[in-house]
Amino acid sequence: MADKIQNAYKDSKDIYDDVLTQRSFLSRLYIKFFWGGTDDKEIARKVLSYIPDDFEGEILDVPVGTAVFTEEKWKRLTHSKITCLDYSEDMLYQARKRITEKHVNLIKGDVGNLEMGDEKFDIVLSMNGFHAFPDKNKAFSETYRVLKKGGKFIACFYIKGQSRKTDWLVKNILSKKGWFTPPFQTEDELREILSKYYSKVNLQVDGSMAYLECEK
Repeated sequence: MADKIQNAYKDSKDIYDDVLTQRSFLSRLYIKFFWGGTDDKEIARKVLSYIPDDFEGEILDVPVGTAVFTEEKWKRLTHSKITCLDYSEDMLYQARKRITEKHVNLIKGDVGNLEMGDEKFDIVLSMNGFHAFPDKNKAFSETYRVLKKGGKFIACFYIKGQSRKTDWLVKNILSKKGWFTPPFQTEDELREILSKYYSKVNLQVDGSMAYLECEK
């Protein structure tokens, strides 16, 4: 399963940014038809706004992907120590071309088996990751484990049950290609999971995308 996911993102590295940022007409058409016009750029803006521009502390970004949305934010946070992790070497290659600052460390790793100690990070960020992770239970558990008491888990990802078109696309195309990996949560199921881990949960939904800010 892990190899399937890695190969899928290797094959899609040239179109990944285009789809997320809707740079081309076909990408905009795809987003409008299958995702109800959900704007990934706007969701990314909202998610990153949960992190103050003067933040000082340790951040884990998993998966970093190509850093298409986080590049400018991470470059500005010069008083933070940021670890960007991804399982895909191809995604990391793209991210490393964008970010070369010394306070940002880009490494390969598995979110289901993080090689960091308990309560290391002040913030764990996961953008567009959980719908791809093969073992979501471990991903929830590990991101919680490495987060400090009082720290924040910030994320956005696909949830099912909001749109038949989107659910069909995810089930019949994206999952079979390896870009997404079932099972997926509904909004209610996700709220239940987050409430078991976190003392405060702020969960918002835009189309078939959930974005959230939780406090440990």
